[in-house]
Amino acid sequence: MPVLSGKDVIKALEKAGFKFVKQKGSNVKLKKISSGRKLTVIVPLKPVIRTGTMKSILRHSNLKNDEFLKFLK
Repeated sequence: MPVLSGKDVIKALEKAGFKFVKQKGSNVKLKKISSGRKLTVIVPLKPVIRTGTMKSILRHSNLKNDEFLKFLK
């Protein structure tokens, strides 16, 4: 996984179908309805997203690494 900023992650998630809901401080909330389930992801607006935070974002977005990397392009 490349080193990503919060803005890069948000752009990729929006390409994956997530919609901006709100921002509170430096945290951005995105939501998507996928096969009847509501998926909610919180992304910190930091210059570098740490590995553990990125794993949590992928788990909550229900995306695999390779799927997410496709949306980065």
